[in-house]
Amino acid sequence: MIQIFESILPIFAIVLLGVALRRMSFIDQSVWPGLETLGYYLLFPMLLFLTLATADFSDLKLGAVSMVALLSVFIMGLLLLALRPLVRANGMTDSRYTSLFQTSSRWNAFIALAIAEKIFGTTGLAIVALVMAVIIIPINMLNLAVLIWYGTGARSMTTLIKRMAGNPLILGCMGGLFVNALPYGLYPPLEQAIDLIARTALGLGLLMVGAGLQVNDALRPGAATLVSVALKLIIFPLIMGGLALSFGLAGETVMILVLCASVPTALNGYVLARQMGGDTQLYAAVSTVQTAASFITIPAAMWIAAAYLG
Repeated sequence: MIQIFESILPIFAIVLLGVALRRMSFIDQSVWPGLETLGYYLLFPMLLFLTLATADFSDLKLGAVSMVALLSVFIMGLLLLALRPLVRANGMTDSRYTSLFQTSSRWNAFIALAIAEKIFGTTGLAIVALVMAVIIIPINMLNLAVLIWYGTGARSMTTLIKRMAGNPLILGCMGGLFVNALPYGLYPPLEQAIDLIARTALGLGLLMVGAGLQVNDALRPGAATLVSVALKLIIFPLIMGGLALSFGLAGETVMILVLCASVPTALNGYVLARQMGGDTQLYAAVSTVQTAASFITIPAAMWIAAAYLG
């Protein structure tokens, strides 16, 4: 477990640097929204595109990995929907419920990519990118549907369709898989240019995770925050790991899938919560507590997976 912990330590050191930089007075705070936009629309799609376009999937059980990822998302979604009557009976509003749903089902793929590359190299990157390609659309559809149905903001299926069709991460994944299926690769100078852009994505993504955390909102976590932490960092990895084993997967593949389920929630859900009537304060608090807790729970989950696999 110490080796896993030390491998993850640099990742969280960059996240903490992002926390510190966001609070330094000599940095123009208006820079952060621009960096977030640049990363979302260019850097991260380029990274996903290049990773999937050049990945060697010959040794992977693509069907099994894809089914495990999809089933994990839908089982988690059904579990969260089943919990709604219980949390409503305990006084949770629909607005807060949408943030509970989002923070328990979304995952920060950029943390997963960074850790997977650090521990497993290109194989880790390829599997995480494949999982992203498979579940980005279902996760966003589930969360948008819950926000449309239970949120207090504008409700429009047209908005849902437009967000799906224009999502740059989805487009990057689909483009990479398309190029990977072609009988020829990318034009080498073009691949090198994309690679130069993509290299900046992980470091910037981790800084942005830290910059987006709201430490003050998480000093006294409430029951809803703790429930989301347990669902996302404990239940979700158990679901993903159990399904991976039931589909006959083994070794590093199982560990990487457990990693995907173990990372904290994605911060982009905060924007959706703000736009569509979710509880933004709860979302900010949960994402902060999950990120802090995952510093311990990620290596613990991977260590348990490795010990179980022998």
